[in-house]
Amino acid sequence: MEFNAVIKARKSVRKFKTTKPNWKDIIEAIDWASKIPYAGGIHNVKFILIDNKKKINDIGDYCQQDFISKAHYVVAVVSDLKDLTASYEERGEKYALEQGGAAVNQFLLKLVDLGLDACWVGSFDDEQLKRLLKIPEKTIIHAVVPIGYGLDESKRKRRPNIDRILRFNNYKETNMNPKKRPEAF
Repeated sequence: MEFNAVIKARKSVRKFKTTKPNWKDIIEAIDWASKIPYAGGIHNVKFILIDNKKKINDIGDYCQQDFISKAHYVVAVVSDLKDLTASYEERGEKYALEQGGAAVNQFLLKLVDLGLDACWVGSFDDEQLKRLLKIPEKTIIHAVVPIGYGLDESKRKRRPNIDRILRFNNYKETNMNPKKRPEAF
């Protein structure tokens, strides 16, 4: 799929067909997601592919999102903080969050490119999820991503107009070439 089409097609899908996706497509999307830039070349982002139905149901409970249990696959995206914080101290956590967000986004876009649908879920009980998936204590969970073929044919939500989000040279300036204001006498 052409890049602009992928960007336009990306949406959060919460209803899935019963058709099971090919797990190899998910592995391919994970491979592409791993190609993000990493601070200091420290590859801290990990992907946990879950196909165990009991675990998927538990994940749905821990996220308080019933639709997750309808997915055939769920991917948890996590970051190990150990090496980043050893190299960058407190900034290492910031870098982990940035790298995790970039990886999740790239993963979601590649899923769309492969004809799959997903939803970025960021609300969950960290402790229960860590226990279920045996995630180490010093690891951040960025997202839970249920994956399938979407049933939801609704249109993407309207996105903000560029004029509402773009600023020039400072937070308050909304024009590239601001009108000259008369100087006070």
